[in-house]
Amino acid sequence: MVIKLFDRHSVLVCACILAAAVAVITAVNFSRSGASGSVPAQGRNSFSVSASAAGLTPASASGSGASAPAVSAAKASSSEMRAVWVPYMSLDMSREKDKSEKAFQAKFSNMIAVAKKYGMNTLVVQVRPFGDALYPSAYFPWSSIVGGTQGVNPGYDPLKDMVSAAHRAGMKIQAWVNPLRIQVNGTPSILAQGNLYNKWKSDSAKKGYVVDTAQGKYYNPAYGEVRRLIADGVREIAKNYEVDGIQFDDYFYPTQDASFDKAAYDSYCGAVSKNGKPLGLQEWRQANINALVALVYSGVKSVKKNLPFGIAPQGNVENDLKMGADVAAWCNTRGYVDFICPQLYVNFDNPVLPFGTAAQAWRKLVTNSDIKLYFGLAVYKAGSDADSGTWKKSGSILAQQVEAGRKNSCDGFMFYSWDSFNSSQAKEEIQNVMKVLK
Repeated sequence: MVIKLFDRHSVLVCACILAAAVAVITAVNFSRSGASGSVPAQGRNSFSVSASAAGLTPASASGSGASAPAVSAAKASSSEMRAVWVPYMSLDMSREKDKSEKAFQAKFSNMIAVAKKYGMNTLVVQVRPFGDALYPSAYFPWSSIVGGTQGVNPGYDPLKDMVSAAHRAGMKIQAWVNPLRIQVNGTPSILAQGNLYNKWKSDSAKKGYVVDTAQGKYYNPAYGEVRRLIADGVREIAKNYEVDGIQFDDYFYPTQDASFDKAAYDSYCGAVSKNGKPLGLQEWRQANINALVALVYSGVKSVKKNLPFGIAPQGNVENDLKMGADVAAWCNTRGYVDFICPQLYVNFDNPVLPFGTAAQAWRKLVTNSDIKLYFGLAVYKAGSDADSGTWKKSGSILAQQVEAGRKNSCDGFMFYSWDSFNSSQAKEEIQNVMKVLK
């Protein structure tokens, strides 16, 4: 998943940005894993990481070796997270002849059955894919995924049904939210008339709150009102549904292009320069995202103190920083997340950063003992030609990754994605994972 943002101005608003940025920078330790060189941003379906990005020297990276370790006798905790991500594509009812609640319930019941068959205890369901919602929301229009067209009420509450069905089956369910994406590559094809993108774009004072790029449309987190919208939307889920967690994915700033948010950044710099030195563009963006994440976290806790909120960032720390995701701060400072789940979609033979090295790096990054560490594993790559065919070298790569994760004292795993469990190419890998999970 990847995004892009930004545009315009308002000096008064940017003064607020300054206050938020300064407050966040003051409160947060910005020590990071060093990184040099340029690494293109990548998401769920493409993954590459560098040793320097993980805060490791080339020597320490090569030290973990390219070959997979033998499966060990590492044992699982009874509370080990075993989750599977269920993306919006899997839930899509827009192309179904029968779009009824009964048909949706049948579809989701099958998802639960498959997840349980493969040893999962948690479903992470994408309920806000494009600034819309798979539930009745006071802030976002109905998703086209369930209504056929964005803004069309399907006549039932999909999230309510999913929570009830998961709990009846003895499984936990987390709500997965993409915080900033509104439209990407023409999806959804139509934005509802009441979509805030349309309202803000036509308001001269707020048109900078949303951004158009070559690939899509996005909310601009430089503005306090935008951050409040996202936080209120998450708080709404926490308040209205008995979900077992809420999770952001890895999409924050989609580009490093300075033109993306030039007006907002220039206004910020102009305000700050009168009394001090402005943050660099990358640090300013990180401060905006930190302010957003902290606001979301506090909003969730204001409703349900014990409801976990977490983020599944890219496994490449360098990429995360360039997207505005200050993962080091989230992993060592209270008030951001309860769990972190880096998407470690690499194998032990990855020439840039082997899985073992990546796992060790993230274990070292999480210094706050109150934050749980999960590893995101790439079921969709198992048995495929991905990464120069290295996933075909063994039928137990994922099982070995589970064992390696346990050796690194992680708290569990999240698998991407549900559809891949039924993939013929991943059959052997899945069977071996099940043996390790049991």
